[in-house]
Amino acid sequence: MKISTICISIISYFFILLFVYAAVSKILDFENFQIQIAQSPLLSTYAGITSYAVIIAELLISFCLMFPRYRIYGLYSSLGLMTSFTIYIYLIIHYSEFVPCSCGGILEKLGWDEHLIFNIGCAIMAAIGIYLSVRLKQRFLKTSLWIISTIIFSFSLVLIPFLSSEQMMKKNNNFIRRFPHHPIVQDKSLDLGANSYYFAGISNGKVILGNYISPLTITEIDSSFTTFRQHTIKLDHYDHPFKSLTLYIRDSHFYLADGTVPVIYRGNLNTLSAKTMSYKKMYFDQLQVLDSTQIAFRTFNPNTKIRSLGILQSISGNYHLNDDIIKKQKDGLFDTDGQLIADSRTNTYYYIYYYRNKIITIKTSENSVSEQNTIDTTHIAKVQSTILSDGKTKMTAPPLTVNKMATACWGVIFNQSNLMGRFENRDQWKTNAIIDIYNTQNKSYSGSFYVQNRHKNKMTGMLAGNNYFYTLIGNEIIRYRYAQTIMEDFRKGEAENLRSE
Repeated sequence: MKISTICISIISYFFILLFVYAAVSKILDFENFQIQIAQSPLLSTYAGITSYAVIIAELLISFCLMFPRYRIYGLYSSLGLMTSFTIYIYLIIHYSEFVPCSCGGILEKLGWDEHLIFNIGCAIMAAIGIYLSVRLKQRFLKTSLWIISTIIFSFSLVLIPFLSSEQMMKKNNNFIRRFPHHPIVQDKSLDLGANSYYFAGISNGKVILGNYISPLTITEIDSSFTTFRQHTIKLDHYDHPFKSLTLYIRDSHFYLADGTVPVIYRGNLNTLSAKTMSYKKMYFDQLQVLDSTQIAFRTFNPNTKIRSLGILQSISGNYHLNDDIIKKQKDGLFDTDGQLIADSRTNTYYYIYYYRNKIITIKTSENSVSEQNTIDTTHIAKVQSTILSDGKTKMTAPPLTVNKMATACWGVIFNQSNLMGRFENRDQWKTNAIIDIYNTQNKSYSGSFYVQNRHKNKMTGMLAGNNYFYTLIGNEIIRYRYAQTIMEDFRKGEAENLRSE
């Protein structure tokens, strides 16, 4: 037997072993393999077809390599597949926004650079096998052209998804989440001794908490995140039938509001004395302070029979309702329910529907309203309701909740989703809250991260600041540091806001 024939056999059996082992490993842990593909910055939107195509290709190539009659096709296919893997890894390392985890299996101990070297070696080995096979037939020129064509085709096979996947992922997502490495990292935690706190805001670098049980108590977390102090607010009038007195912080001022009275107080954090700034102007069920002159609120408009958003001018006391922002789909009550949040850094407020994949951005400085979708596919609110004999609307079945709560900073929204995306691990959902990040400047999805439960306690509140992300879980407040990618989104939002001013 000639040496060239022996070399061809060795190369063929090497690829058979490599591809069969790789294919079987993927099949045995197929769910995890799909999750890994879904996290790829290049292949996220093609995770379904790619996960099957790679396994089928590896098995078909192995089959061809087993038989001398089809071995040359197997070697060309091996060259193409290893070239595709090489180009893919090169793009991941040099052009990806983040580098995902390495694949498992026989090469799980290798990093991305080692993978690149290994794949280049395999591609060269396949090319050598092809030349040795053709040498027996003396067709070098034609073989070289075929090898070059195979490399070009393989390059295109990877480049096209690379160019289109990011656009589809960020703007036309089909509910596939991306989890960059450590977008937030836990920094510190503090035991508050109770679980009745909520976030009121941030002032001078200090986190301010309100308390559902003690509504006139302000809790101030020091910047070192080691101690907290509590103060009692004094009101100019207490004789109101309060039901839900809520605290809001804006710069050095605080606001207390109860929309069922309805009343809004305003005071200074230095004096802790509050005076009535609005009384019986309008009823509301949600409120957000935009600046010292404007307050956004949500109310139920009896004329249109749907929820409406409005702006209260704190100086004049006048308010204006906009009936065109919140859109009715079914009953106008439950289907329009959502959360009103404000971005204190940009004087922008947002309305995020609970039961459909829609975020509304309202910029007061530009008097503009725009919309963008969250990445899930629930366009129509899945709520069922009926009108009772007394005219009240009652929900007749539990609704499908899409978005649970949100917070915003510098045009970046952190939204807690209630739905599991494609190719995600169900066990993770049992022990974590899922947070999706949206950039409202370019209306895109930036990525997601998990906030882990603590001692079976789930997250009850979250707040985004300039430098830290905060959560309330059980009796604790936890502070996290942002990764560089999130800080870059903040800087883009800051620059955009400065330009608009």
